[in-house]
Amino acid sequence: MFVQDDEQFTADGVTWRVPDEQGDEMTPNESTAADRVLLREAAAEDAEPLTRLFLASRAAAMPYLPRVHSDEDTLAWMTHVVLPGTTVWIAETGTGEVLGFASLDGTELEHLYLRPDVRRRGIGSLLLAKAREIAPDELTLYVFQRNTDARAFYERYGFTAVGFDDGSRNEEKEPDVRYRWTANG
Repeated sequence: MFVQDDEQFTADGVTWRVPDEQGDEMTPNESTAADRVLLREAAAEDAEPLTRLFLASRAAAMPYLPRVHSDEDTLAWMTHVVLPGTTVWIAETGTGEVLGFASLDGTELEHLYLRPDVRRRGIGSLLLAKAREIAPDELTLYVFQRNTDARAFYERYGFTAVGFDDGSRNEEKEPDVRYRWTANG
């Protein structure tokens, strides 16, 4: 559940104080794995840590996926496609340790990945809240059909499955689901 008022909001059972006008810093009112989580826009120098996180997250959450690109090719894709072509927000600790990221292309949530050891701690919810702030009327995304944890996460936040594909549209050839969320329900 996502609850927000003027001073705090609750996401996945963690209550966060809303940042002041100084920036997008959010701190939990209770202890979590990330005692302080900052949201910031990505920069070119984030390509390597985002690539490492992307690869680790996919390997942990979806071990059935084939590796269709080398680590070097994935870094080139992050550097030359994702970072310059989409809006990327990073969740990190106060010391700069990258915890997750979300990538948007207009109203399409292209990527939302977390470091495997920080899942289910409200960080994905923070990134999704940022995505909704950027695209407040509608968000769409694809999820692999077998990624039941991600599907449950998006459904919990009001996303509805609007289409099922056989995998012919993605490089992994893995069946996926198209989800859509609208502010009006």
